[in-house]
Amino acid sequence: MSNYPNDGIVRVGRETKGRRGAGVTVVMGLPGSEDALKTLASKLKAQCGVGGTVKNRVIEIQGDQRDRLVKILTDLGHKVKKSGG
Repeated sequence: MSNYPNDGIVRVGRETKGRRGAGVTVVMGLPGSEDALKTLASKLKAQCGVGGTVKNRVIEIQGDQRDRLVKILTDLGHKVKKSGG
């Protein structure tokens, strides 16, 4: 996925490219430090019951967790949009 402008909107999408068909949900545009992103990623992984990582300020969560992540991030006070297919 391309880098979106830092417009205050958190984008949640799905990506399969280069993953041998195994999809991940990507969360882009979150404010905060790298440590804050890692802490948030840990919480999101625990709430979804899956693994994931943080790469280049993008949180990757295994599987298609878009709906669940949109709800969680909205509840945390972020302005969230679904992106991609």
